[in-house]
Amino acid sequence: MSNFRSPDLLERRNNAAIVKKVMLEKFRATHQDPAFEQQRLKRVAVDEARTARAAEREAAKKVRKAELAAQAARAAELAAQAHHKAEEAEALAKAEAAERDAALATEQKAERDARYAARKAAKKVRRRGY
Repeated sequence: MSNFRSPDLLERRNNAAIVKKVMLEKFRATHQDPAFEQQRLKRVAVDEARTARAAEREAAKKVRKAELAAQAARAAELAAQAHHKAEEAEALAKAEAAERDAALATEQKAERDARYAARKAAKKVRRRGY
């Protein structure tokens, strides 16, 4: 532990100022370089192109969304028409079934009435005895 002398506050402050000045000069030199300006312009161009592509994608997405909405509307309209036709067909089938049932009931009633009349006639014949 002989003559070790640590730098005092003034020396440390001066060294820090020198280092700071060197870093600032290096930074300014970098920004004044034409290659740096070209890189910056390239980055700006790439950013503008990226923005343009994003706008194109958004426009295409809106067009596609509109097409899908129109297609969905057409599909809903076709489904409504098909549903309406199915309801009409069902109503027609029910009407035909009701008509058939009515005709069958009329026919059965006529047969029943004929049997009843035949029974009554046979009963009269039996009562008269001839």
